[in-house]
Amino acid sequence: MFSYFLRRFLLIIPTFIGITLITFLILQIVPGGPLEMEIMRLKMGGANGDGTGGNSGSSGINIPESAMQEIKKFYGFDKPIHERYFQWVGNLMKLNLGKSYVYAEPVWDVITSRFPISIYFGLISFVLTYMISIPLGVFKAVKNGSMFDVLSSVFVFIGYSIPGFALGAFLLVMFGGGSFLDWFPLGGFRSEDWDTMSFMSKVTDQLHHTVLPLVCYLIGSFATLTILTKNSVIENLSQDYIRTAFSKGISENKVIFKHALRNSLIPVSTGIGHFLSLILAGSFLIETVFNIDGMGLLGYKSVVQRDYPVVMGILVISTLLLLIGNIISDILYALVDPRIRFK
Repeated sequence: MFSYFLRRFLLIIPTFIGITLITFLILQIVPGGPLEMEIMRLKMGGANGDGTGGNSGSSGINIPESAMQEIKKFYGFDKPIHERYFQWVGNLMKLNLGKSYVYAEPVWDVITSRFPISIYFGLISFVLTYMISIPLGVFKAVKNGSMFDVLSSVFVFIGYSIPGFALGAFLLVMFGGGSFLDWFPLGGFRSEDWDTMSFMSKVTDQLHHTVLPLVCYLIGSFATLTILTKNSVIENLSQDYIRTAFSKGISENKVIFKHALRNSLIPVSTGIGHFLSLILAGSFLIETVFNIDGMGLLGYKSVVQRDYPVVMGILVISTLLLLIGNIISDILYALVDPRIRFK
């Protein structure tokens, strides 16, 4: 087993290089990059500044060659693309993710300042998803075909079919002080005067800002995990060892929770590792709808604003977490099912 996981860890290196290389090349060659945006901004500024109006942005001032070289050097486009990639990898080996074009701060500082928000929503949604979905899936499997199973399946599939960001927009209209009820704030992670509040007021305010985004985070994963658990439990309840356990006079609860549930958790446990990347990555659509300044919204803004160092920094962290999460899933798979032996 040790040799298997050693190979898996070693495979992280070429996989990581391949992902970062392809993304780096796309970001460098795609039109409308930071260099083009800066040149356009200077030309538009020159056209507006000399009184000729802003309708001739492409025919504004001519940028001197020396200034063009300085701009290219600032954005790192003064070197061939392969040299830029190797330079980026070299800085990464020194734990240097570069400097943000937009925020003028180290990329690591920009990203880590959003960590607490993404971890907050990620951990809460992770815990609630497993605490609710697994018992519900087991109960649906035991009561398969009953009225409760049918009605709950309707709600589960409705939740699965609704995208989280679309549900977020609907909830804001209904409960965010629009044309209907004013129960929750329109967005944000906390109120602006949060620092001046008392302890209980802070707790209440935080919960007030958490409810609607959390519902959107939970809706998709909740439905998927519930159905996965139900189908897995139903499959195991039809196995011979379950019938043998019943024939020995073992109680129904003991058969279900001690025998059937453990084997049913095998496919469920493999998805736990993938939550590592989701906890930090967040959802850029949900965070955009609710204006939550987490990792998801940061990634979205960085792509729109062509802040490539931040984009690559988020990619590095998300890729490593996903690859490590896959290995953790394999470990959990072996722990849950003793029959599994990795070679």
